[in-house]
Amino acid sequence: MSDNPIPESDLHAYVDGQLPPERAAEVARGLLESAETAERIAAYAAQREALRAGFAAVAAEPLPPRLNLEAVVAERLADRAAERRLVWRAAAAVVLAFLLGGAGGWGLRARIAGAPSELTLLAREAIANHTVYAADRRRPTELGAGQREDLARWVSNRLKRTVAPPDMGSTGFHYMGGRLAATPQGPAGLFMYQDEAGVRLSVFVLPMPGMADAAAHLVTVGSMDGCAWIDKGVGYTVVAPIPAAELRRLAAHVRQQFDSQT
Repeated sequence: MSDNPIPESDLHAYVDGQLPPERAAEVARGLLESAETAERIAAYAAQREALRAGFAAVAAEPLPPRLNLEAVVAERLADRAAERRLVWRAAAAVVLAFLLGGAGGWGLRARIAGAPSELTLLAREAIANHTVYAADRRRPTELGAGQREDLARWVSNRLKRTVAPPDMGSTGFHYMGGRLAATPQGPAGLFMYQDEAGVRLSVFVLPMPGMADAAAHLVTVGSMDGCAWIDKGVGYTVVAPIPAAELRRLAAHVRQQFDSQT
């Protein structure tokens, strides 16, 4: 891949989901061979989602009648320099809020329910990534179910430990694929599943070296629950819009799967 580097324009188009399927597959294979490029892609994706989340409320507001096309053009021509400064300042603030506060940049509040602070931060990252990617009906995962081994190798290399997507078939959730997710603490693995009703579940894996083991706790962020725990320096979270008791049951199943991998 070093002999044929991926053009910067293709990297941005890949993050935005604008590449033709054949070229997207070529870029995905290239990322498996280049850790540096994979890290850049993860950073681009994190910035894109932070900006999207930060401006989501503004985008949802109805357009005032006074802001017709002619008014907008006239205003921008008259004060283009000032607007440019404001836009970049706002964008920087959104990215900074995302990096410092994790999912706090989404304006969400967590009900900790007695969980240690490390588990709360872990669950917030997992729920933020689930919220972004589970809602994407076109491309929720980077590598699909047929590339399970490729993804396991890719995630394991980046996380520097053996990690494979757990088997959830007996629970009614079928593996869709996954991706490398970006967090302020570094790369994380995200594996996604879906049941027959279309409900999507994510299993989030984040290295947390030096952190003490912590039993599973339920953390609620907004309207979404995550069941998080830490084991041997790795944080795990199972996220899905399902009743808390069922989520705990599935989290126990996932933990058994990961325990068998070590």
